[in-house]
Amino acid sequence: MFKFRPLCLALLTCLSVFSAQTVSAADEPDKADNAITPYRPSVSNSAQLPVEGQLELELGISSQKADAATSRSLPYLFKLAFSKEWGVLLGGNARVVNDDGAGQRDQGFGDTTLTLKRAFVISDETAFGLEVGNKFPTAGQPIGSGKSDWTINGIVSQDLGKIHADVNLNVTHQGFAETGTSNWQKGFSSSFSTELADKWGGTAEWATWRRAGADAQGQLLFALTYSPSKRMTIDFGVTKGLNSISSQRSLFAGIVVPVAKLW
Repeated sequence: MFKFRPLCLALLTCLSVFSAQTVSAADEPDKADNAITPYRPSVSNSAQLPVEGQLELELGISSQKADAATSRSLPYLFKLAFSKEWGVLLGGNARVVNDDGAGQRDQGFGDTTLTLKRAFVISDETAFGLEVGNKFPTAGQPIGSGKSDWTINGIVSQDLGKIHADVNLNVTHQGFAETGTSNWQKGFSSSFSTELADKWGGTAEWATWRRAGADAQGQLLFALTYSPSKRMTIDFGVTKGLNSISSQRSLFAGIVVPVAKLW
């Protein structure tokens, strides 16, 4: 934990800088055409893309605990839309610290994922999305598997009155699989978010992953979000594993801000 704290402090400093930039940008008209499109904090991505030409950054801190083992990470995600239909996502973990609780400690840079995204916007209330991504093994072992994974993810986003729903169904081919288990993993998640009060929102999500020859994994997520403007959202929340091999619980916090308007 000692070596992880300076990284957390560095991240919090970065968040303060971004917050200051966002507050100074608040003098600009707070219009929908410069609003951010958060994908955090849920596992489920939204079908909608960010504003065309606006580079957005999502940063977070996550701490997971399962029995005596702990895992801490600094997730990040860059999002950029080339048009209303096409965009790209680049993300991963800037730092991972794993401790098995028995004296074994591993830390380093995490894997990196590059995703191409196609959005099909039907109306203001309905959108579909398709993501094709590849995980590059930039993490050293045993933090990463040392193998590439690729994923196809289908998305349905729908406004249900005051509730926004994102449903994701995906299949992943894992480069590494334990003996007797399949390289193919199927995932499903459904996220529901709503406005709770002025600038405050709430999110609830259920997610599961299944692979032949291995026990299924599942989790519940609950989070609060605070948006002082349309150009910044802060989130914090908790996840709870639903079976013995899922992480028993995790705490997380993060922020979503625009980095630059490229065109």
